[in-house]
Amino acid sequence: MDVKLINPFIESFLSVMPQIGFSDIKKGNLSLKDRNIKSDGVMINLGIVGDIKGNVIYSMTIDHAKAVASKMMMGMMVEELDDMAQSALSELSNMLTANASINFENMEINTNISTPTLLYGKDFNVQVNAEKVLCIEILADNIPIEVNIAFN
Repeated sequence: MDVKLINPFIESFLSVMPQIGFSDIKKGNLSLKDRNIKSDGVMINLGIVGDIKGNVIYSMTIDHAKAVASKMMMGMMVEELDDMAQSALSELSNMLTANASINFENMEINTNISTPTLLYGKDFNVQVNAEKVLCIEILADNIPIEVNIAFN
């Protein structure tokens, strides 16, 4: 996968996360996965169509998802992933992917994104159509978020 297709997502985290209260954003490990992505607890899937096609799947543990939702809700404690917390996480994935889409547009790569689909639970897999999935770990105030990019 061409690095120019990855940088818009990294740049998106660097731009969006400070706007919602995160101060320390770092790129973590990079890894390659097969088409079966194992859940750590919460996955948010968005489709991408246009000049490039595929999916981006944000993944984190349930506890980390609660911490992210809490930060988005101005520090209100999130005890469970209720509708409000799920909505906050879905909106974050929408903001991140829309910002990445704008970054692609600045590179003259046209894209459109789908609405997010949030899945959570224990021990499940999501299968994508791409043969290989590039996983970028992003640390937002030491909360790890996996960005799984699967382009056809």
